[in-house]
Amino acid sequence: MDKPKSIPERIHIIGSIGKTTIAKVLSNQLNIQYYELDNVVWKRLDTGDIKRTEQERDEYLSSIITCENWIIEGVHHKWVSPCFEHADLILFLDTNFSIRRFRIIKRFLKQKIGIEKANYKPTLKILQDLYNYNTVFENKSKKKIIVMLSPYKNKFIILKNNNEITNLFK
Repeated sequence: MDKPKSIPERIHIIGSIGKTTIAKVLSNQLNIQYYELDNVVWKRLDTGDIKRTEQERDEYLSSIITCENWIIEGVHHKWVSPCFEHADLILFLDTNFSIRRFRIIKRFLKQKIGIEKANYKPTLKILQDLYNYNTVFENKSKKKIIVMLSPYKNKFIILKNNNEITNLFK
């Protein structure tokens, strides 16, 4: 798919590291609220996160996608087909593997010193988990997600670098 001809009202962002950052930028640029799928899965409480039941999760997601406009971002792909169906545009983030590794470390350090907000306590285990996720994404998940998105090829764009992302709606 080429660059969108009009500004979409419902955008789903999936793929590698950087989804939340893009969602925030597009949210500000387009004046559309964004939602993190991790926050659909988890109830964020001061006393700690509690995982929603599948029914609660699916009902919450349904309440979001029935809104007039939204940006939804997340790595989750097995249970979010309603997002793909309702989206005007699906952005698949596929940046270079080594750039993602650098961004994982950069984000960890920013969260650790308090420059960037985190939904979780930034620990070395989280850093290791993100490194592992990056490898699994590259070697397994990426191919599965692309196949899963193939029915939506008329509204699906693969973004490889920051320039493509920045120039998407210019």
